[in-house]
Amino acid sequence: MFDKSFNFINKIKRNLFPFYKNKELKFVFHKLQEGFSSDIVTARFVGGCVRKHLSNDQIDDIDIATILSTEQIKEKFKDTNFKVVETGIKYGTVTLVSKNYKLELTSLRKDIKTDGRHAEVEYIDDWQLDSERRDFTINAIYLDINGNIYDPQMGSVDLKNNNIKFIGDPQKRIEEDYLRIIRFIRFKIMYNSKVEPTTNDAIKQNLDGIKKISKERILIELYKILDLNNFMNLNESLELREIFSLIFPEFENLKRLNRLKIICDNSKINRELLLAVMLIDEKNNHEYFGHKYNISNNIKYYLNLLARNFHLLKGNKSFFTTDLEKNIYLNDKNHLIMLNILNFAINKKYKLKDFSENLKRILSSKTYKFNVDGEYLIKNGMTQGTQMGKVLKKIEEEWIKNNFKISKNQIQEIIRLHSH
Repeated sequence: MFDKSFNFINKIKRNLFPFYKNKELKFVFHKLQEGFSSDIVTARFVGGCVRKHLSNDQIDDIDIATILSTEQIKEKFKDTNFKVVETGIKYGTVTLVSKNYKLELTSLRKDIKTDGRHAEVEYIDDWQLDSERRDFTINAIYLDINGNIYDPQMGSVDLKNNNIKFIGDPQKRIEEDYLRIIRFIRFKIMYNSKVEPTTNDAIKQNLDGIKKISKERILIELYKILDLNNFMNLNESLELREIFSLIFPEFENLKRLNRLKIICDNSKINRELLLAVMLIDEKNNHEYFGHKYNISNNIKYYLNLLARNFHLLKGNKSFFTTDLEKNIYLNDKNHLIMLNILNFAINKKYKLKDFSENLKRILSSKTYKFNVDGEYLIKNGMTQGTQMGKVLKKIEEEWIKNNFKISKNQIQEIIRLHSH
């Protein structure tokens, strides 16, 4: 109830105070307009910020298209509070960074030559031509600083109807950059729209082209898909699920998402847990995926820990009962909550009632802290040295074994036995 009210209030605020009325953004557009007559439009917002503004969604990133070159932009902002960062100077992009904003500015351009990964471009001052090189109609809607829409590809109509369309010929758009196939999947899931037969055919004909794309670019786009609030709706479209499976054959267990939806339908699931649900099996599939896409060490650790404990859980009926406090101590409550969710998603015999009871146990369980350290051992007669770590580990093991209790006499006995 509170969340809905909060979101409603935020939507009212976004309507009353649209992002483009911000003074800092007005300053940027004023600087870009300097030296040009008023009948020439030098800059417009474009892409996600316009799409989200029209959909009344929260705006995260701001992209600005401009007729100015990167050199002209750098010159105009050199004595301002904005720092100019050459994030993509090769492709006509710089980023303006201030205390409150990070704005990506890209010069208008048209493609001269494409190879399925990157394009050779020519810089232009023609807004129509700039729109024609973009991927989807909903990403070719422009907005000026006064709130006026320029929509040469009729993207606002498609946005209103939740229709994701390539600009022009889908085959040509995909061949320009094969990553657009994965971007198409993201927007289709986001807007819950159907796949048109001609687009579906064009995608399937060009799936091999994804091999030309770097694993880094693919992984970035995959994470954006996993971060969608409605990612688990993937299975509702057979066409999308088929395409997704062809691109990511490692995800052999997409049907598990249906089980996950039962317990997490209105919740945001982190990408690590989603990866675990789709990857963990008896064949160490998660390790192969991690190596193939060179995922971060943090995510590798998370997947390996979940996989290890999931396999331990399968053979241990007391994992969430008599062994629960020990397992919480050795991991943490959050990890066991994720493990409980993973177990429900994977194990069809795991009943919702049992899942709920185990979740309650995890949340209500006591947590323990091991308070014996090197200083304590020295005070109790142990000489500092290489054996100290070994003795501490032995004391901790006994403490856990005895339900998180250990006497001073027991500690001294362990010191006596293992300190030489």
